[in-house]
Amino acid sequence: MCIGQVGNLLPHVTLSANLAQHLMPAWGLSAAEGGLMASGYAFGYMLAVPVLTTLTDRIDARLVLLWGSIVSGLATVAFGIFAQGFWSGTAIWSLAGLGFAGAYMPGLKALTDRLPAGDTSRAVTLYTSSFSVGVGLSFLVAQLIADSWGWRAAFLVTACGPIAMVVACLLIDRRQPVPKVGRLLNFAPVFANREALGYILGYGAHCFELYGIRTWLVGFWTFVVAHQGAPSWLSPVVLSFCFAVISMPASILGNEAALKFGRHRAITLVMIASACVALVIGLNATAPAWLLALLLLLYGLTVPADSGALTAGMSAAAASEHRGATLALHSTVGFGLSALGAWSTGAALDIAGGPQSAAGWLLAFIVLAAGIALGPLALLWARMAQRAARVR
Repeated sequence: MCIGQVGNLLPHVTLSANLAQHLMPAWGLSAAEGGLMASGYAFGYMLAVPVLTTLTDRIDARLVLLWGSIVSGLATVAFGIFAQGFWSGTAIWSLAGLGFAGAYMPGLKALTDRLPAGDTSRAVTLYTSSFSVGVGLSFLVAQLIADSWGWRAAFLVTACGPIAMVVACLLIDRRQPVPKVGRLLNFAPVFANREALGYILGYGAHCFELYGIRTWLVGFWTFVVAHQGAPSWLSPVVLSFCFAVISMPASILGNEAALKFGRHRAITLVMIASACVALVIGLNATAPAWLLALLLLLYGLTVPADSGALTAGMSAAAASEHRGATLALHSTVGFGLSALGAWSTGAALDIAGGPQSAAGWLLAFIVLAAGIALGPLALLWARMAQRAARVR
């Protein structure tokens, strides 16, 4: 399943990896328009995931995963062939996000449905952290292919990745959930579960920051290279790949810390640290390239370190009969705020002078820091709500 997910993620940041260097210049896009086009993926995901993930409480999640993977690959091919500008690019990329909505959380449901009791936390963390390996390969392949054969070829090549999950779906055993009656989109039990809801809102803050920096990481490093210079080997390709790949051990270690020291405490400390690192990067946007590279790698550790712990906490807090609906809300909130993160970071760049302005990058990193700082507040609210409910 983890190998299949890495394949499904190969198209994931193909647009973001080529946004600043290829698509924005070719189509004359502003930073806000570029961010909005990138956020189309998360927006399409957000619209589809409530239905597709909740559906896994009624049919085998393997089937949703299979068709979602196929749609994701075909939409990526369509972008490489047919996208001609902002509107067509946004529409097609939104369709790719819709396909991925059937490929990520339904994949997690397909995995947890087949795990014995007691294996969930570390298995879920391995699955979520392998997300980072897939994103790293997406950054790497998308930029290398685009630099050699053009950005359209990058979309056509990365579109082959979902084939790996199609094969995985055909190999795993069938598992029909217990028949269920009632409305399909019934989130009332999830909203009543304040413990799970706290993790869901915290995940939203995490996704805001994560998608914001992934969308604009190549653009920021392009700015650094243009203004401060950098060794030839420290290209946007290398930096974005390293930033993504170190997320996997960071997420695993973050979950281990959560198991040892307590989830709320570990997640809160990671989020505060991440906000601080973002502010330091923004305030030092004109610092030497080697210093910024080190800060970005540190940021690459803090940004994902809470991901596995948040998702494992949500999964553990979810009632078994409502796990599909809980996963659906978790993913809807997460990718809804992902779309907001990509767009608002681009809008901040435009407001403060654009991608070639140090002031623009300062405001962009302030926006990212403010977004993740809301995470600890969500966890605190959930804990206080639980205590109040116990008192009553």
